[in-house]
Amino acid sequence: MTETETTPAVDLDAAEAEVDLPEIGDTSRYDALMQVIRNRVTVRKFDPDYVVPEEHYEMIIEAARHGPSGANAQPWQFIAIRDAELKQKIADYFVAEQRFRAKAKMKFPTPDYRGLATAPGFIVVCSDMRWTNAFPVLNDGSDLDRMYHENAERILLQSVAAATMSAHLAAAALGYNVWWVTAIGQEEAQEAMRPLLGIPDEISVLDIMLFGPAASKPYKRWRRPQEEILHWDGYNPKHFMTDDELAEWIKTRRHRVMYKDASKID
Repeated sequence: MTETETTPAVDLDAAEAEVDLPEIGDTSRYDALMQVIRNRVTVRKFDPDYVVPEEHYEMIIEAARHGPSGANAQPWQFIAIRDAELKQKIADYFVAEQRFRAKAKMKFPTPDYRGLATAPGFIVVCSDMRWTNAFPVLNDGSDLDRMYHENAERILLQSVAAATMSAHLAAAALGYNVWWVTAIGQEEAQEAMRPLLGIPDEISVLDIMLFGPAASKPYKRWRRPQEEILHWDGYNPKHFMTDDELAEWIKTRRHRVMYKDASKID
């Protein structure tokens, strides 16, 4: 090597260094992707006898690590749980949370969390909120800094959610059903999860991803039609819901669209 030659700053794997894009307008890979997306179906009770191969965990996390993130910070960590006793202890926390919600009369149609204990695939999704400093912040304690920190938290959460969604699609592509468990934002949940898994205090548990074959035939849940969510060149006020309309939807529709077969919803 001559004095003017330098080694590359990053030695990328050849598979990652190349971008393989289809010809613009070719829908073949889009069609294959949409088949996976449409068949990503949530279930809350899995076949307890199925054992997920280790390589499937690795394939799913491989998809997750290619998710987009702010500043390319990739602020995520994934803990694969294979130990049945650990699964049961985590499930016990959620069952207790389910009972608390009922006593608190939240009127929220909480799912049956007992299915966590027997989920074959079990991944705890974590992040370090200090990664918000990788995004635009001032760190001077000012009101402006607080505003930017709030936005930085959104960037971090969106980044982790993007990686988690990639993992869900990878699991669906492997033929699994999934369950995205998100009821762990409370500090009590963090205090319950961290000691079980040896998670440092600086690390937050954001989501739990469960996957495996369904215990019974799954069904697709309701989706809003595209004409209700797509706006052209600006917000269409026709799609805006007043406070009363939103409250009525939550009262009369939420419980139906959360857990019922789409084909049985009028």
